[in-house]
Amino acid sequence: MRQRAAIEFSLCWNSRQATHNDRYYMEKVDFWRDILPGSMGDVLPETDPGDSHTEIFTPGCLVPAYVDKKLVTCSRSAITPGQDRNGLVLEPGRYYPKGYFWKPLGSFPVDQTPVRLTHIDDSSLVIDTNHPLSRYPLEVRALVHQRSSIAAQRGGALNDIAEHITAGGPGMQASQDEVRYSLSAGAPLRREDETDDSLYYRTPRPVHHLDAAARRHVRSLYGRLCTPRTRILDLMSSWESHIPDSLHSCHVEGLGLNEQELLANKRLSGYLVHDLNKDPRIPLADSSFDAVVCTVSIEYLCRPLEVLSEIARLLVPGGILAITISERWFPGKQIREWADLHPFERQGVVMNYLLDQGSFGNIQTESIRGYPRPAEDKYSDRMSKSDSLYFIWAACLK
Repeated sequence: MRQRAAIEFSLCWNSRQATHNDRYYMEKVDFWRDILPGSMGDVLPETDPGDSHTEIFTPGCLVPAYVDKKLVTCSRSAITPGQDRNGLVLEPGRYYPKGYFWKPLGSFPVDQTPVRLTHIDDSSLVIDTNHPLSRYPLEVRALVHQRSSIAAQRGGALNDIAEHITAGGPGMQASQDEVRYSLSAGAPLRREDETDDSLYYRTPRPVHHLDAAARRHVRSLYGRLCTPRTRILDLMSSWESHIPDSLHSCHVEGLGLNEQELLANKRLSGYLVHDLNKDPRIPLADSSFDAVVCTVSIEYLCRPLEVLSEIARLLVPGGILAITISERWFPGKQIREWADLHPFERQGVVMNYLLDQGSFGNIQTESIRGYPRPAEDKYSDRMSKSDSLYFIWAACLK
């Protein structure tokens, strides 16, 4: 019999802007066939469920090390236009599919590997083809969830675990150099659907925006960050908050756009109907909250820095702001740039909101990917994985 296990791999690293933890769940790690990084192939087969093992890797061990020769300068005429109706808009600091630059990079038009634009002028551009994590020491923590035995098999796919946990975007949320992609200068940000929000949200929408497994992860994070018997503002709230039962003693104030939804939210101690896009000023007292949470809604804000300034005013010194984003939203009501960004870039955009506003420090990000979607979920026949989540939180510095 061969042994395999369900393992969550946490990829921890530090950029100049923040501390990062990118978690990736693999349900069937095969100790006989799969390639595990470092000495994990020897250690994890002997690790019991609930226990973990951590190793640190220098730059170049898990992904190729950064090298200057992977900075490619080419003519702007070598660009293949994008697929969106406005054509390809190039902005320094952003990532684009490698296929956009397939000719100078010797690739193919369908290549979706992300590469970063570091410089552009009237005639040329510079593309960084290094892996987004190429500069960083990486800590990998493997937490064993459960183990199982399987009969011996011939053939089958081999998984390179290091490749799995570093692929798909980790590293893209951080600026790699002095070039930083930010939307802050464009406020108020525009949306495809500029319908008055009070009209759009007039009809209650009592639907879950995340599957049950993802909602548990959100509650777990808020439970880690918030303290019992404190005051929490649920910003852009609706019929459901994601405050865990462990915080039942907290006073939770909700701010949202639909009064019926807020009334239906049994977790709220009070609520306020207020449109932040019409007026980012929040009519609540200074230093009146210990924590502010904003769950899968930040992408709708047209004046994010003004709202963040208000949040800083409402928080006590050292108070926590926690923001959750996912890969789902109400189409058209999100800011225009949002849909074109890679999910990890969106996390970086929110992190840059905090940096540009200036009232927050000790910024941390976390992502969760790869968990199975609950079998009872109505989309489980089409989507095997739980909704991916991207968290950003920070402390108020005032």
